[in-house]
Amino acid sequence: MLQGELLVNSDEYPGTTLRERQIILQAIGSKMELLALTEVEYIIYWFTELPLICKGRYDEILKRSEAPLTYTPLTAIPMLESQLKGLAYYLKEQPCSCSKYVEVKCQELVHILMCYYPLYQASTFFYPISTYTESFQYFVMQNYEKVKNVEEFAHLGGYTTTTFRRLFKNLYGVPVYEWMLEKKRKSILYDLQYTKQRISAISTRYGFDSLSHFSHFCKDSFGDTPRSLRKRLANGEKITIITKGQGKGREEE
Repeated sequence: MLQGELLVNSDEYPGTTLRERQIILQAIGSKMELLALTEVEYIIYWFTELPLICKGRYDEILKRSEAPLTYTPLTAIPMLESQLKGLAYYLKEQPCSCSKYVEVKCQELVHILMCYYPLYQASTFFYPISTYTESFQYFVMQNYEKVKNVEEFAHLGGYTTTTFRRLFKNLYGVPVYEWMLEKKRKSILYDLQYTKQRISAISTRYGFDSLSHFSHFCKDSFGDTPRSLRKRLANGEKITIITKGQGKGREEE
């Protein structure tokens, strides 16, 4: 939280009001509601894997992690507060579009949280994701980019395809193929906008057997070729994912 008051309602933080300099951590898939009580400014960092600089410290934190009697938001120390304010300024001003810079700042953020707080505080703060790393959901988020189809995904986790589909549908509420397709589309848009990879390299990365197949996929998903999409994104245009049967797309920034 950078300013204002934000009401959070989750399993860990029921009816908790977050104020300036306070920070919380939730596992992916957590049921959480947010309500702004005043004009607010805050940063949300979404991740599927922590960008660790010091893995030894994190391993030590996980060994000591245990559920607290009551979850209390962590208060930012001056070093963390300064880092967050600098990141907020960059995100608002956008002097240049540099995903690598943001990645480095996120590494720095996690490093401060792990290494500049007493071990007992860090252990309590990171507890919400300590049990999550053993879950089915963690397996999904860690491996979906490594597989090309549902059968391969199920085999990687040691599941039958039928069992994997059932577990996935119960967890996410959508068929696994549709979810994987949506993730692929968003990742392709990200690579076209924020990386300098050649179109052919992006095509190969996402398992297309030819550039023409990749181009057809982009036209079908976004209404344009990869090269044209990259130019439009570079010009600040917002691209929509085409939803068949609904007559309009969903906006992706």
